[in-house]
Amino acid sequence: MISNGKYAIEARDMHIYYGAFRAVKGVDVQIEYNKITALIGPSGCGKSTVLRSFNRMNDLVAGARTEGEVLFQGMNLYAPEVDAVQVRRRIGMVFQKPNPFPKSIYDNIAFGPKINGWKGNKAEMDELVERSLRSAALWDDVKDKLTQSGLSLSGGQQQRLCIARAIAVEPEIILMDEPCSALDPISTLKIEELMFELRQRYTIVIVTHNMQQASRASDYTAFFLMDNDRAGQLVEYGPTEQIFSNPKDERTEQYISGRFG
Repeated sequence: MISNGKYAIEARDMHIYYGAFRAVKGVDVQIEYNKITALIGPSGCGKSTVLRSFNRMNDLVAGARTEGEVLFQGMNLYAPEVDAVQVRRRIGMVFQKPNPFPKSIYDNIAFGPKINGWKGNKAEMDELVERSLRSAALWDDVKDKLTQSGLSLSGGQQQRLCIARAIAVEPEIILMDEPCSALDPISTLKIEELMFELRQRYTIVIVTHNMQQASRASDYTAFFLMDNDRAGQLVEYGPTEQIFSNPKDERTEQYISGRFG
């Protein structure tokens, strides 16, 4: 799956169906390398469906199918020869609700590398666990608790553990589906600060309902709406500063200012 492309991810005329229902219609979007891209819009407009198309998570839903192209570094993720499991290793995901495994903090991090065929020794795994936890700004909190359950951590710490778990398999892109919606404001700011640090090494795409978060924590913003057939469509995409200060589409301005949605 080694390939090169102008964009980290590019969707071309992408349509997503659940059975006969078209949930997303005709999306064209280019995700820039080493930037944070926010997907915003009202509930039900297809943001999470689009996000999950970027690592083929929708494949796990019965009756779901994707038409058009989703290019990852220039290669179509939906080409017949592409292994969806390999896609998800290179494009990691953090979900809305923190979901640590009912295992120790250490084993939460070690799990992904092991199922992906880890060949290193114990010392190298120790180093990988520490590096992943440091990358998620969690090491200092848990370095003396590695044998404790990941479920013993606070909500914000659990979400950072899930980010560390995603990092441990060394992906190139991290998808985040409303990662702060279950967190308090302090934990939310920590996750946002962490995103800025991770952006140096990863491309990040985040779905958020929080307009302040999108304006604070992203470089690019994509605004989605439902059309008359209840299919999600991309209304406007561009640098976050432009989307929030000078949107080209009146519907974008109305949504951001709180006049609908």
